[in-house]
Amino acid sequence: MIGTLERGLRILETLAPHPEGLPLAAIADDLELPRSACHRLLADLLRCGYVRQLRAQGEYALTTKLASLGLGYLGAAGMVDIAQPIIDRLAEKSGELVRLALVDGDRLTFVAKAQGARFGLRYDPDMGIDVRLSCSAGGHAWLMTLSEERATELVARQGFGERKVFGPKAPTTFKALMQVLEADRQRGFSLMEEMYAPGMSAMAAPVRRRDGGTIGVITVAGPLVRLTRERMLELGPALLGAAGELALSGTSSPLFARAR
Repeated sequence: MIGTLERGLRILETLAPHPEGLPLAAIADDLELPRSACHRLLADLLRCGYVRQLRAQGEYALTTKLASLGLGYLGAAGMVDIAQPIIDRLAEKSGELVRLALVDGDRLTFVAKAQGARFGLRYDPDMGIDVRLSCSAGGHAWLMTLSEERATELVARQGFGERKVFGPKAPTTFKALMQVLEADRQRGFSLMEEMYAPGMSAMAAPVRRRDGGTIGVITVAGPLVRLTRERMLELGPALLGAAGELALSGTSSPLFARAR
């Protein structure tokens, strides 16, 4: 039986991708909750300042309180001071979007970014989302550091990214995925074209502690017309250098030290 706390957290997760708000009926139906119970939970979240109602009897939306907590946590852990200068330098060199994702248990979540593109096409997806492991450069950079058994477990739990939702070259079987990961291991970083999204390419390197455990991943992503395979191979040393720099400087942050 799902408890009150879990239901409240699920409401927050449901509202997160909808800054324009959602009506009570949509929230209740999505979470398969009775509307009366959903209304009581929303009232509690409203009272605590995590949710607001856009108009009387209208849609519910998140406030900035939850985001403020997250930013405060990352700031107190030294995340911005440690990672941002490194990310900024790689973004300037690559001219593309650079992001850092941290490993947290069975999840990989983007927490920092820098946009290097000054003109033309700019790729800038949502932050704070859990990374799709099976078809993202960041996901592959993490999986390539794990045993085949552990990588399979994580992907099976999350599910494969479907090609109709992600990119036309997204692997949809474990055999195909393991072949990609083996090539990534030999190269030292992941590299993909049109796996996560049509017309987009990306690369990523793991950030690892001295004991070999993976702290997180640093990624570079952009339009395929600009971030070609040849360009990604050229950027490989810079990407690996940034990952190494993050690993060394990250030892002073409790957030990095606790990542598994």
